[in-house]
Amino acid sequence: MRIHVDKIGSVTRNLKLSRSLTLSDQFYIEPGSVIACRIHGEKSTYNQLEDPHGRLVTLHQGDLVVGALGHRNALHGYEGVMPTQLRVGDTLHMLNMGGVMGLCQSYNPDVGAPFRLEVLGQVMQFPEFQSRIGQPAHISMGALPLRDPSVRCPVVYIAGTCMNAGKTAACCAVIRNFSQRGLRIGGVKLTGVSLQRDILSMRDYGASEILDFTDAGIVCTSKDTAAATAKTLLTAMSEMDVDLIVAETGDGILGEYGVQSILSDPDLNRLSSAFILCANDPVGALGGIDTLQKQFGIKVDIVAGPVTDNRVGERFVESLQIPARNARSNPKALGDLVFNICYPTAQVAS
Repeated sequence: MRIHVDKIGSVTRNLKLSRSLTLSDQFYIEPGSVIACRIHGEKSTYNQLEDPHGRLVTLHQGDLVVGALGHRNALHGYEGVMPTQLRVGDTLHMLNMGGVMGLCQSYNPDVGAPFRLEVLGQVMQFPEFQSRIGQPAHISMGALPLRDPSVRCPVVYIAGTCMNAGKTAACCAVIRNFSQRGLRIGGVKLTGVSLQRDILSMRDYGASEILDFTDAGIVCTSKDTAAATAKTLLTAMSEMDVDLIVAETGDGILGEYGVQSILSDPDLNRLSSAFILCANDPVGALGGIDTLQKQFGIKVDIVAGPVTDNRVGERFVESLQIPARNARSNPKALGDLVFNICYPTAQVAS
């Protein structure tokens, strides 16, 4: 069946799909499998889809959309799982703005119930020129192959206690500072659920190259995929001749996107030149520092995030003998400190 869709989610960007597609009624039920659906309902919040170019488009009743099967475990968003079987006409839910589709199990009141999706069919790809034999489309098509770690530049890791803890703001502050010194910086997001927004922000702040886990064919990271995917991304980024990599781990250090697998991996730990923890409050900062040290043997070099929004939180962090820097009020101070940690003897003009 041929179909002309209205909107395409950024989760499918590896495939470079056109809006005219061929659908099958036979489904390939795996994370990353690309399907077409019809939107049912209207929403006033969390009602947009990020397209493959990073543009946010509003979804409406009746829109024909393309996304990919996956799960999500977001404290401030949706919890959703993969379907175990699918037929044309079945109901799924839109789990994130990147176009991840699954079965919603629970949701945060701030985002409201998700859009309902009527399943239309499996998107087919025709990889050979003029071929009439299609293959079920999957976001691994055109993705980076898995790689062993071979990273030739410093890596700054930025992790957080939870979602919305200021991680991307800290990444952007560091990237801008270093890029203004004439360095080529790579921005990488290692974990989370597929969405380009954060890495596009890194580019806006001066990153020469950007990658995230979807570039490696992953819709939503987990404890089983996170470490191997991180090695692939960091190795690929290193080969782009960047001087330093700023790597954000999406969600929190104790979340369900596999951050703990990265923190406990010796190969990935050895790459670290600086480790920044972002926290919302003093309890989160204290707990995060303690957890990273005791469970993973990781020493936090800097604390950032909302806990440092004024001197109240900064004093608390400094009482723990760790520097506190705020990415919003004084991004230069944060970037300068990271630079001094990574290049203690460098003579690069600031």
